[in-house]
Amino acid sequence: MDLLQSERVKLRALEPEDIDILYKWENDTDVWRVSNTIAPFSKYMLKRFIEDQRRDIYETRQLRLIVESKADGRPVGAIDLFDLDPYNARAGVGILIYRTRDQQKGYASEALSLLIRYGFQVLQLNQLYCNIASNNLRSLSLFKSKGFSIIGLKREWTRTTADWQDEYMLQLLNPIKR
Repeated sequence: MDLLQSERVKLRALEPEDIDILYKWENDTDVWRVSNTIAPFSKYMLKRFIEDQRRDIYETRQLRLIVESKADGRPVGAIDLFDLDPYNARAGVGILIYRTRDQQKGYASEALSLLIRYGFQVLQLNQLYCNIASNNLRSLSLFKSKGFSIIGLKREWTRTTADWQDEYMLQLLNPIKR
């Protein structure tokens, strides 16, 4: 059984050919709301990012995987482990399913399940965590459905163009160790 594949999705490493799609996703200002980005990325920066992914996860402290539809081999999004802390055995998780037509089709759910299994079984992490804007009900529902618990609310944490947004912190402890 491949730990990075499910019925509908495959998680795969970044390839040099992904630069155009990453450029589109990373420079979409609508995505910036959930990724805490405030400046565009150049293709040069993204090329270096892709090249860095060849290095060990314990060196870079992050891993980005493309979420690919198994039906047609099309990239539908990306899922990340970030701020990997090997000593404390924890990492943050972020996910993006880019196109509206690909959302709510189970891609995010299957990708997150695969990443959780990879984090706990392969990396032997003790916990995963994520930060989600309080108004992002879909993401809150997704992560809670995978066992993540809300452990705190950061009030007025993120500035928007109109006001301030609260943000929840969620955590999933490794169920294998419990």
